[in-house]
Amino acid sequence: MRNYTYHNKWQKLLTPEIVSQLTQIHEFKGEQNLFIEAKADTLTQLVEIAKIQSTEASNKIEGIYTSDERLKSLVTNKAVPRTRNEQEIAGYRDVLATIHESHDFIPVKPSILLQLHRDLYKFSGKNIGGTYKNTDNVIAEEDEQGNKFVRFQPVPAWETPNAIDKICTAYDDIQSEADADPLLIIPMFILDFLCIHPFNDGNGRMSRLLTLLLLYRAGYIVGKYISIEKLIEQTKDTYYEALQRSSIGWHEDENDYIPFVQYTLGVILAAYRDFSTRVRTLATNNMSKPERIREIIKDTLGTITKTEIMEKCPDVSQVTVQRALNDLLKSGEIIKIGGGRYTAYTWNHNKEN
Repeated sequence: MRNYTYHNKWQKLLTPEIVSQLTQIHEFKGEQNLFIEAKADTLTQLVEIAKIQSTEASNKIEGIYTSDERLKSLVTNKAVPRTRNEQEIAGYRDVLATIHESHDFIPVKPSILLQLHRDLYKFSGKNIGGTYKNTDNVIAEEDEQGNKFVRFQPVPAWETPNAIDKICTAYDDIQSEADADPLLIIPMFILDFLCIHPFNDGNGRMSRLLTLLLLYRAGYIVGKYISIEKLIEQTKDTYYEALQRSSIGWHEDENDYIPFVQYTLGVILAAYRDFSTRVRTLATNNMSKPERIREIIKDTLGTITKTEIMEKCPDVSQVTVQRALNDLLKSGEIIKIGGGRYTAYTWNHNKEN
């Protein structure tokens, strides 16, 4: 039978690899405040980029799409949702904005989870927003031949309200345990939330929004500047594998949290590394904008697109980036690969010899 508590569980997660991940994240967090104070204006541009990427990626994982142009218009509140997909994208946009702006005032309580879920569906014609599931659901998977099978059987509908009450209470209780690192407790809570699967729809997106909320409340705000959802979307096969491994034996309270915790910490660490690199690039005041673009391409293993360069230099206009690329191509320092929307660039290492 499931024992909803985190006491005497988190200590089992302190493997050498996880301890190393925690140490690195703590070090990056220390740098974070210095970066934010030094480059507050430029970081505002990173926030806007991350909002678009987060909204796109978290919905994309669930098969919810729209065009790039419509997505940007929706996230910047310059368009009204036209389709069901766009209604759900707009809902995610608003919940994400609420978490960004008010995370310190959003406690982890069942009523809050229901309100966030309600807002996720506020543009939709569906009446499922803000209510727990009314029928039992399953987490299914489809193989390459199109055969579907049950990957996990969540908590029954009738048990769901009590189960959510218990994980919220357990999360509050563990806060009093000074040695319990929130970076361990947060993915444990998210795994339990996903195993309960409390809603008819929107469980995956809610789990990612809750991840950000809990990280922000614990002082880890890197997700405002680097899209954690995009990092998850880029590694979603590994994400599902970790979730599967950590959910085995969950109902019997015998599951191993380590795979999911390790995966989540890896994503957070990747976000911090990306954040550190981007701000360091922005902080090179002695370099011109074309020189910064040159260094970004040179430091990139493999290829990089113009869009990715602009994400790393949000203070540089598209015209300046294109001009710098043209100059680097003429000088032979970079190589152009592909064409059209698939155009990418790579550093010409042969020219160095």
